[in-house]
Amino acid sequence: MKTFTLDQVQDKLIGEVGTPDRDRFEYELQMELIGTAIRQIRKERHMTQEELGKLVGVQKAQISRLESNSGNVTMDTLIKVFTALKAKVKFQIELPNLSINVGI
Repeated sequence: MKTFTLDQVQDKLIGEVGTPDRDRFEYELQMELIGTAIRQIRKERHMTQEELGKLVGVQKAQISRLESNSGNVTMDTLIKVFTALKAKVKFQIELPNLSINVGI
């Protein structure tokens, strides 16, 4: 029986790193993890989606979509949500000759 590494399976089923299908998969996975983190932190803070929405300036439905990864979200909204949840936000941008780290 032949065995495969996780990387080989992902390359075969999802697409190789750098392909549009793989990039889309990685993005959706990251957004799912962000939504899960927001839901978990919100619940730990004993907040409803409506209460968080009021702090951020959006409707409850926007928070629901964000937590369930079922809609587009702007960076501005993400920053506002994490700020309202008292979370530290860091961005890392990597280009061939430049690396930028920003903390909010």
